[in-house]
Amino acid sequence: MPETSDANGEQRILAGRYAIGEFVGQGGMATVYRGTDTKLGRQVAIKVMKADLAGDEQFRSRFRQEAQSASRMAHPTVVRVFDAGDDLIQTADGPKRLPFIVMEYVEGTNLRQLLAEGGLSQSEACRVVDSVLTALEYSHRAGIVHRDIKPANIMITKSGQVKVMDFGIARAVSETSSTLQQTTAILGTAAYFSPEQAKGESIDARTDLYSTAVLLYELLAGDVPFRGDTAVAVAYQHVSERPTPPSDRNPEVPPELDRVVLYGLAKDRSKRFQSASEFRDALRVAASGQMPRLALQQQDTVLFTGGEEISESDLALRQLSESGGAARTQSRPPVMWTWAAILTVGAVIVAVVFWLVTLAPQQFVPDNSREVSAELVGMDRAEAMELLQKQGLLPLTIDETSDEVPAGHVVSTDPEPGTVLTVGDTITLHISTGPETAKVPEPDSLSIEDYKKELSDLGLTVGVETSVDDPVAPAGRVLDVTPAPGTDLASGESVSVRVASGKVKVPDVVGHPLEGARALLSGNGLSVTYTADPCPAADGFPVTWQSIVGEQPQGAVLEIKYCGS
Repeated sequence: MPETSDANGEQRILAGRYAIGEFVGQGGMATVYRGTDTKLGRQVAIKVMKADLAGDEQFRSRFRQEAQSASRMAHPTVVRVFDAGDDLIQTADGPKRLPFIVMEYVEGTNLRQLLAEGGLSQSEACRVVDSVLTALEYSHRAGIVHRDIKPANIMITKSGQVKVMDFGIARAVSETSSTLQQTTAILGTAAYFSPEQAKGESIDARTDLYSTAVLLYELLAGDVPFRGDTAVAVAYQHVSERPTPPSDRNPEVPPELDRVVLYGLAKDRSKRFQSASEFRDALRVAASGQMPRLALQQQDTVLFTGGEEISESDLALRQLSESGGAARTQSRPPVMWTWAAILTVGAVIVAVVFWLVTLAPQQFVPDNSREVSAELVGMDRAEAMELLQKQGLLPLTIDETSDEVPAGHVVSTDPEPGTVLTVGDTITLHISTGPETAKVPEPDSLSIEDYKKELSDLGLTVGVETSVDDPVAPAGRVLDVTPAPGTDLASGESVSVRVASGKVKVPDVVGHPLEGARALLSGNGLSVTYTADPCPAADGFPVTWQSIVGEQPQGAVLEIKYCGS
């Protein structure tokens, strides 16, 4: 286990930025600590990978790549990834360079712990899985497949919000592990493996949906559908054995949820749910007490007839045998029918060609269709989201750095411009956070509003804003900045500014000699008149009265009376 302080008792700092705090927990491939981002002053979770992965340079490289991909995701149901890297860390076997990942710190507990404490109600189980599917819908649209959906990777906050974590880590592990046994030793269990994972085939979004169906099965039935003495034994069952309905283990599970779970556990990925939204919609229907309408051609659906369990294909065969089949009246069609069929097909082809030539260019579009506009690219984030919402589309956002597009503006869309969507569909906006690093711009006599916009376009922000009296600069003009112009800052860092207040401070010069008063008042941009006040002669012509004192507008009129003959 990495030490959180050095021999002198000082707190351990990773990458010169992240202070390791108290131990939080330990899993099959990492140790988790509470930490602090000393640069931004925020609390984070630091996941330090196990030492047995440290020697694999391929893993460290892929780990960084996957973490960078995951860091672009920003959604309420996803635990944010802020940073990743590796650093020399003291272990029980001496110092080693270990990979680490810095994530959003979530106050709560993971689903595995909740299951160990007694599980969830049926309605709560459906709510949790609903949120997991929302997270997967978002990640799949961003092109990221989780690969390791299981209770330990699902956090429940103190307020009950569901968050999915460890996007990308499973891919970094699995693609640098040569065997199923090695992979499951790191990931922890094969209980949530899809058949295609068990067989070493390619992985896609439907793999996550199978694992989510296993998760739903466990939440409803109290256990996963397949168990064995080894990971290989469990993987074999995923490939070859049909799961029993959850209601066999928990009679309180209704047939509607049985149907959803078994549909999601289809061995053939083309016969299970094809998207997270499809899975979520079916789950919501089932949770409301209605039987979801799942496409029969995608699943050899189990039917219950008089207590006997038969499949759709078995039922069709039985009905055919009972009817005795269709009577065969002739061995082949008459020649006249053949020519009639040929002429009919020819007429249809001619009609289609005529339609394509004369009518197709009109491109009739249904009323509920929406084309993704090219104008979205470069548009301000708020304006783009407002436009999409008016069109009935659901906008999601992902942050990414860009040297060309100002921060806060749309870099690209997914799907791309020109794609036709239906009202209610989701569209992802990639929002620029500015370049990875930017130079602090010169104030150039800019107003604070203009300078803030210039900083914002570079991905920088205004930190401390100090109002300063100045006799010349108009109110709101930036006088100087810290750090100095030309300094390189990372995206998101702040610049302190001093801004002209548009006022001057008039000192109290009553009693001062006339020349001393003149010196104090010069350079303040005031309009000063001096009037002699008859009085007994005194050395230095002391000031006896002044019309204004304290903070005043620039160019204010000041009258001074002094003792003179």
